[in-house]
Amino acid sequence: MPSTVNPTIDPQLLEDPVFQRVLADSLSIQDRFSAEPVFARTGRGFLKSEGVEVLEEIKSQENSKEASL
Repeated sequence: MPSTVNPTIDPQLLEDPVFQRVLADSLSIQDRFSAEPVFARTGRGFLKSEGVEVLEEIKSQENSKEASL
């Protein structure tokens, strides 16, 4: 017997701050995910890069945090 997926989310889970953070992170990168036709049968794909500027910004933020410690 095939299993069915229940798309309903537990209301208590919706109030969980960790779940809200994970959901927000997931939705923020959703537009960058690209499914490749080659991998369509496996459901694989890849995440498009945001570019070098974003990585440089993240590194500078980490460096400034380390410097302030």
